[in-house]
Amino acid sequence: MSQFVRRILTLVAAAALSTAHLPAQEAGNAEAGKDVFMKYTCYGCHGFSGQNGPGARLVPMRMTQAGFVNYVRGPRTRQMPSYSTKVLSDAQLGDVYAYIKTLPASRAAKDIPDLNQFKEQ
Repeated sequence: MSQFVRRILTLVAAAALSTAHLPAQEAGNAEAGKDVFMKYTCYGCHGFSGQNGPGARLVPMRMTQAGFVNYVRGPRTRQMPSYSTKVLSDAQLGDVYAYIKTLPASRAAKDIPDLNQFKEQ
């Protein structure tokens, strides 16, 4: 094997190993995220449960962490303010993302006994 091929293989292996740690970087601190969620009054639009209020439903979270950070940095609506890195760091948004992921999804209507009385008969 030529020295050039060895160098290429070494670079490819190094790149693969460096990206193997990306999911660990996405792991945020949910408790710190809750503090940020409360401090910046995210609950004012998204509710304490992340799924009620005039803002978008956050639970269940369907975005990746990177997508979430990008959206917070440049929302597509005027209803939500943008938060630059001067206001919230990527690590803080990772914490908020981790917190949102801990919030339970709402139950389906069929699983709520009091709503069964409204079923068509």
